[in-house]
Formats: sequence, C-alpha cells, structure tokens
Amino acid sequence: MVNPRDFKKIAIIGASENDKKYGNKIVKDLHSKGFEVFPVNPKGVMIGSIRCFRSIEELPRDVELLVFVIPPEKGLEEVQKAVTIGYKRFWFQPGAGSKEIENFLKNKDAEYSIGRCIMVETSF
Repeated sequence: MVNPRDFKKIAIIGASENDKKYGNKIVKDLHSKGFEVFPVNPKGVMIGSIRCFRSIEELPRDVELLVFVIPPEKGLEEVQKAVTIGYKRFWFQPGAGSKEIENFLKNKDAEYSIGRCIMVETSF
C-alpha cells in the first residue's frame, strides 16, 4: 500500500480551478503541507500560482505519486497511459477507483491505494 507521506512530488489528475471541487482543494491542501504539486487539467489552467499540465504525458518524469480525482472510466484510461510511460505509484480518491482499475494494476509492477482520502492521510 502506498503511503503518501513517503513522497514529495505529487501529481493531481483532475485538478480544477474551481475552488469548490476536490481537484482544487487537494492541490491547495498538499501544497500547503509542503508537497511539490503538479496539477493535471486538459485546459492548462492555473490554480493560484501553480501551473497546470495538460496531460500525464507532460508531467516531469520524477513525479513520485499520481493522485486521481476523476471518474473511474476516465481514470482507467489515464492510469493505463501512466503505466505505459513508467509511473508506478497511484492514489485513487474516494469515487475515483474501480474494480477494473484495481484488476489492471494487480498485473503491473505498481503500488496503489483506492478509496482513501489523501488529505486525511497526509495530515501530520
């Protein structure tokens, strides 16, 4: 199981500029806790002063953990891309995971967590 406290560089797949959405709250929360955050949003928006990347493919390769805040159907597609690129650690927020994602990851050299809130797990 992945422990998010073990990492410093975390990408948020499904980041949002809307401060009412969890894709925004998680970016701000992790950033405030000292994590280096890499938001991913296809619009390439800014979240506060943090630049968003348009896709997983644009992320720096030294990102250590990918956090998913998107519907599971889209998440399966995105995690498949991420594994192909070489990412190995994944976190699926409540509602973002699925049996299909878990079945896919079980056959890969990957660490993952499904259904736990990263904001709670990184509270010190």
